[in-house]
Amino acid sequence: MRILVVEDEENLAESLRQGLSAEGHRVEVAHDGHRGLELALTGGPYDVVLLDLMLPGPGGAEICARMRAHGDPTPVLVLTAKDGEYDEAEGLDAGADDYLTKPFSFVVLGARLRALARRAAGPGPAPAVLRAGDLVLDPHDRRCRRGPQDIELTARELGVLACLMERPGRAVAKQDILDEVWDSPHGIDPNIVEVYVSSLRKKIDAPFGRRSILTVHGTGYRMAPDGG
Repeated sequence: MRILVVEDEENLAESLRQGLSAEGHRVEVAHDGHRGLELALTGGPYDVVLLDLMLPGPGGAEICARMRAHGDPTPVLVLTAKDGEYDEAEGLDAGADDYLTKPFSFVVLGARLRALARRAAGPGPAPAVLRAGDLVLDPHDRRCRRGPQDIELTARELGVLACLMERPGRAVAKQDILDEVWDSPHGIDPNIVEVYVSSLRKKIDAPFGRRSILTVHGTGYRMAPDGG
């Protein structure tokens, strides 16, 4: 893969460059937000972008948001020293596909990168278009809309939503969502699903005055068959 690493900790950036290069990837590195934004917008195409959240100049969330505003669908993995759910949500709301909290295992990083690349490649037969009232999700084309309004989702948000829409009216446990949507779910706290559900509600429900994703206390979530 061709990978862009935007990380201001030079020792970590160099470690990532060496480790990923040893696995056969082509790696470019930027140490600040200005250079990272320039490469992200003009230096591609990249297969994956690794973005530190806290950077001199534009932060990782801003870089990701600018990429999405330019129509760039490149998978983005946020690297952050922050560990609060609101900090995680910051990157996800900006359009990131996944995140890792520092310090992290290089083995886990490699697995996450491969998972993002597989999802971006979109192998296998095209899944059916899913509908819940006027909410429509096309997992194959990675498109979502509510009535005539298109809604932009990250790859992970799309996976979580598809998992719920495939089981309309049924309670789906957080762990079941984790097992289906995450390629390496072992050791991941199932409560991370809450972050993605919160992000989905902000995108597919709140702007339209709907409540399509309902909380099932003690279990997980269910999709209202009529789309809320």
